[in-house]
Amino acid sequence: MDSADTDFAFPALVAARLLLAFAPLPEALKYDQQLSSPLTSYSRLREGIYLFEHGVDPYSGGAFRHSPLLLSLFSTVLPLTRYTSPIIWTAADATAAWALLQIWRLRTGAKKTSRDSQIAALYLLNPYLFLPSLALSTSSLENMLCLLALMFACRGRASASLFSLASLLQLSLPSILLLAPVLLLNITRPVSRLALPRPLDASLTRTIPLLAEFFGYTALLSVASTLVCGNPLWVQKTWGASLTLPDLTPNPGLWWYFFTEMFDHFRPFFLMVFSVHLLIYVAPLCIKFQHDFLYAAFLLVGVLAVFKPYPTLSDPGLFLSMFAIFPEIYPYLRHPIVTALIHLHASLLLPLFNSLWLRQGTGNANFFYASTLVFGMGNGAALMDAIWAGLRIAIGELSEGYEVAQE
Repeated sequence: MDSADTDFAFPALVAARLLLAFAPLPEALKYDQQLSSPLTSYSRLREGIYLFEHGVDPYSGGAFRHSPLLLSLFSTVLPLTRYTSPIIWTAADATAAWALLQIWRLRTGAKKTSRDSQIAALYLLNPYLFLPSLALSTSSLENMLCLLALMFACRGRASASLFSLASLLQLSLPSILLLAPVLLLNITRPVSRLALPRPLDASLTRTIPLLAEFFGYTALLSVASTLVCGNPLWVQKTWGASLTLPDLTPNPGLWWYFFTEMFDHFRPFFLMVFSVHLLIYVAPLCIKFQHDFLYAAFLLVGVLAVFKPYPTLSDPGLFLSMFAIFPEIYPYLRHPIVTALIHLHASLLLPLFNSLWLRQGTGNANFFYASTLVFGMGNGAALMDAIWAGLRIAIGELSEGYEVAQE
């Protein structure tokens, strides 16, 4: 595909998404637990804005769990209406696709490539991503900030990268997992070194001022959030929700059913175990892939897709779309067909069992949770495939009579 076709493809994809956003779609999309969670729900966001505009603290109840920054933004600068909301969410997806495209170009060192339109299409036409966007889930905004943080880090623009990550942290506490690879990506280059791994040659002391800058941005945004609300109650209702799991609304994740069946006196212990479990992946992945921190960040996005407390379909959707910028690993994926079939199977089971349980009443929670386990297995398989391929590529082609064995 020549450059003229590539230049035309991106605006055409964005225009198609905008038309789809204004299409008469079922209102039930906004209430679908697969597309939005208690932390990303559009209806809860609108409810919080209504209370805020009428002088009632939205955090005094138990329903509103969005960041005060969204509360301030959408009640002043960008008011949400039936016309502005689709435009805002489409613009967020377009920005995210553009950022992913820029990351690909920075990784290859080319201004334009023949795969540009494919990468944009894999993001904008990914059903795991555009369905939550049509439901106006704020997870689309989280994906945009995540990709912007990685793009600015690839460009070496540390301040913009860290501010984007600090903004993302305000919306989603589990995104703190990306702090280490983003810091290290700021002091290295994003080019692919998976085939030629080598020890980190940059000084880790260079990350100390960057870490201080990140905490400065986080403190500044936290103070701004407190000023918006007039009290620090938002910390418990937003960040605290990811640690204490107060709302057990069903979602595609692995946490909700486990803690629904949990005895109360075991709950604090297992909350600690599940939360700390997320952190144990950061150091091993950053150490093992110290030659390619962009790939380490990609794998940690996959970890969040599998183990996030309140996931939606957009979390694995971001991980799967990021596969597009690592074509060098494709020949080394172990079971890509099996993984794709598991995802296809789960994408049929999730809406089916959700409807049987919550709409028709002919099933129960076990039906839907079984489908989320299949979905989790598909996400885990994709993550394991990516880790294997990232390690296997360094060995290269094998001579006859040799094979790679995992012990």
